[in-house]
Amino acid sequence: GPERRRRWSEADQCRILAAAFAPGATVAAVARQYDVATSLIYKWRRTVRARETGFAEVVVAPDEPVAVSRPAASPAVIELEVAGKVRLRIPLT
Repeated sequence: GPERRRRWSEADQCRILAAAFAPGATVAAVARQYDVATSLIYKWRRTVRARETGFAEVVVAPDEPVAVSRPAASPAVIELEVAGKVRLRIPLT
């Protein structure tokens, strides 16, 4: 038969996720009930978890060159500063 693609609203996705991961429920049974693939339910759960963890997309953009003075014997280091609060240094060895 012809392939059918449905669009699920965010409210529908949340309702199905709540049912699928309720105590005593099984994803397979809920998937059959709503006529949804089990893999889609797990995909929605990954998407929701990614949004809730606060991770954001990283974009690397060229910046104006900055003159850095360091001793010649100093090892190379990658330094990341996040929002002026956290600094991560990764030595290149």
